[in-house]
Order: sequence, then C-alpha cells, then structure tokens
Amino acid sequence: MSIAPGDDPAAVHDAATLLAAGELVAFPTETVYGLGARADDDAAVARIFAAKGRPADHPLIVHVADMASAQAFAASLTDAAQRLMAAFWPGPLTVIVPRRPGWGAAAAGGQDSIGLRMPAHPVALALLRAAAARGVPGVAAPSANRFGRVSPTTAAHVAQELGLGLCVLDGGACQVGIESAIVDCTRERPALLRPGQISRAQIEQVLGQPMAAADALSPRASGTLASHYAPAATVLLLEPGDLQHRLQALAVAGAGAASGVGVYSRVTPGAHPGAGPVGVHKAMPDDAAAVAHELFAVLRELDAAGVSAIWVEAPPPGPEWDGVRDRLQRAAA
Repeated sequence: MSIAPGDDPAAVHDAATLLAAGELVAFPTETVYGLGARADDDAAVARIFAAKGRPADHPLIVHVADMASAQAFAASLTDAAQRLMAAFWPGPLTVIVPRRPGWGAAAAGGQDSIGLRMPAHPVALALLRAAAARGVPGVAAPSANRFGRVSPTTAAHVAQELGLGLCVLDGGACQVGIESAIVDCTRERPALLRPGQISRAQIEQVLGQPMAAADALSPRASGTLASHYAPAATVLLLEPGDLQHRLQALAVAGAGAASGVGVYSRVTPGAHPGAGPVGVHKAMPDDAAAVAHELFAVLRELDAAGVSAIWVEAPPPGPEWDGVRDRLQRAAA
C-alpha cells in the first residue's frame, strides 16, 4: 500500500499520471474516499469493479474538475441540472443526466444516463485538474472499499479494505463523512435518489419545485441497494425505548452476553435502572452533521473491537437526519 500526502504536488502529479495510464488511485473527497479510474476508459473502469467485487451493472459517479468536463460526458444538461450545479458545485451533490453516446458506458453501468459530481476537497480537485491536464476528462470513483461494506473516511480505512499495491492520496479525515446526495435530472421533474448532507429542502429551493419520488423508472444509482454500508457485525437500528429495554435485558443476561455487543447511542448504558454495561459504547452526538462525519468511522471501530452485534439508536425525526438515517437503514438491512 502506497499512501502519499495529498498536499504534496509531486504525489498528486504521480497519481494523475497513473490515472492517465489506466491505473487505479484512491483519493479523498469531502464525503468519503473514492477509488478512481479514468472514466473514458472502460478497461480502466473494469479494474474498479474487480477491486471492489462490485456488480458491473451498478453505476459509478464520475468526478469532474469543471463544467467543461461535465459536458464531455453529458448528452444534454437540463435547466434543473444546471441550476443544481451552479448552486452546489463544488460540493456533495451528484446529478444524473443523459449520457453522451460513446462516453463512460462502463462507468454508467451500461445505462444511457450518468452521474456527475465536482467534489469540494482540495486534494480531489488538484488531482482532477492534474489528470485533466494529462487528457483525463473525468474520474469514475465509488467509495474505496469492498462492495457493500462500510465506506472509508480516512486513508487508513482504504488500506484496511483494499490491501497492498494501491496508490492512496491522504487528505485526512473526510469532513462530511457520508456520500453525496444524488438527484435524477433525466426526467421533467427531478427526483432525489439518495439523501446526503444537502437537504431535500435546499435542493427544492434551488429547483423552485418539489422533487418527485424515486420509482421503478429511476435510473440505477450508487449506494441505493437495500443492503449497503454494512460492517461484519450485525447492525440493529433501535428506537430509544427499545434500546433501553434491550440494555436492561442484557444486564440480566450477564457480562458474557454484554461483551459481544457494541452500542452507538445517545442513551448511555448503565445510566438507567437495570441497564448494565456493554462490550463497547460510543456516544452519539446530538448534531446530525457531527454524526454523519463520524458514522462510518464509528461502525469500523465497533467492528474492530470484535463485537458480534452493533446496536444503534435510531436518529430523531427531522430532514437534517435523512442522510444518516438512510445509511443506517441500509447497514441494518
């Protein structure tokens, strides 16, 4: 595993040269770390699917350095897509648009649409610009982990997932911590396919209209399978009252049973009558953005502690929690 400092221009240039040659590079974005290949080379993109164990019909997001690069992959950009790009790029928003024939077929999973995003992380932008200077119009990059597993938010997580032989640019811990929101702009009325840090209300304000619900006609999109983002331990998503009852039952069962359980919650084990300690407890912040930032790292930490079950307190109601709630529901599916 070759981890290089992302703020080193020489390391960025070397990584861009690898991308231009059709090799894989892992790099940070503000959401999670991505495993990238040049999106205009189907053979290079196939290496992503092989490294992740990802089905070839499950589309990837193409990361671009500027609008001109986005237009290289898009057959057209609707008014809705252009509004969202202007408002939220660079940032954690992916737009799905009609794909230009002959461009990015493998990255799109064979669909006639393609997901595009301009990330906000300085290392990602530096890499994309250096790659563009070497003839790479965009970089297809899903999360840099085995398919269906917990997304990586540090360079060390990438190393744990994908092993030796991969160039990784280290940009520190990802600020946002969950993947981008995805909006389908191929239809007359855009639809939110995956929630993220940018809320439905923020997107609809820019669009000037409510979004449609995702349906059977929606294109396939990254991270939207029912089961995803899962650690090795079984994840249970529990309402606060149910979690307290289970903690009380665990106290009755004794230390042997409790040692196999990790808990991520605002409810503190042992703070309620009859609720005993558990194997590992991580306190959940009250702020949705703070939970999103640490969520995947916490799931990895609890998994590494060797617990067989992870009990997570369900997020409170409210649109600001939609992205966290989505990731937890899929992890527990």
